[in-house]
Amino acid sequence: MIIGIVGLPNAGKSTLFNALTMAHAPTAPYPFTTVDPNVGVAEIPDERVDLIAQVTKPQRIVRAVIKFMDVAGLVKGASQGEGLGNQFLSQIRTADALIHVVRCFEAPHIPHVEGKISPRSDVEMINLELIFSDLEVIERRLQKVERKLKTGEKRFYEEKEILSAIKEKLEKGIPLRLLSLGEEEKKYI
Repeated sequence: MIIGIVGLPNAGKSTLFNALTMAHAPTAPYPFTTVDPNVGVAEIPDERVDLIAQVTKPQRIVRAVIKFMDVAGLVKGASQGEGLGNQFLSQIRTADALIHVVRCFEAPHIPHVEGKISPRSDVEMINLELIFSDLEVIERRLQKVERKLKTGEKRFYEEKEILSAIKEKLEKGIPLRLLSLGEEEKKYI
């Protein structure tokens, strides 16, 4: 499992990444310290594995792990290429889940990219950029589906219908994660 750590610059993403993975990713009091994603692995502690190992005495214990990916901070307009926007958004598409780090601390020596600490605004901004990114992906796929329909391939009618319905929800500001999607819909996403 890959978990992407997202948020605005200077929110504490790399600090959390370092704590989870025992890595030493650089942190600094200025935006975009992280340009290329930091990737690290954390073992999942599980008492059951320890109990089984006590009984079976294996030569080696292999624990389950989670891979964490710390990516550059997302800024307003990222879906249109602001900051490291497009690069950031393409990196997190490989993640199975996201952790959204939101800055809730005052620190005069660590500037906030928007000039003020406002956790609610920060969450809304990140959600909006993710929605814009998802919309762009769905619109590109719909264009391909439209071309396939012109060739007479009927199997694309269902995909068009499902993607159009999802696009409508995204346009209303509803993130994908809040939609109740069936298996057929998930298949197309």
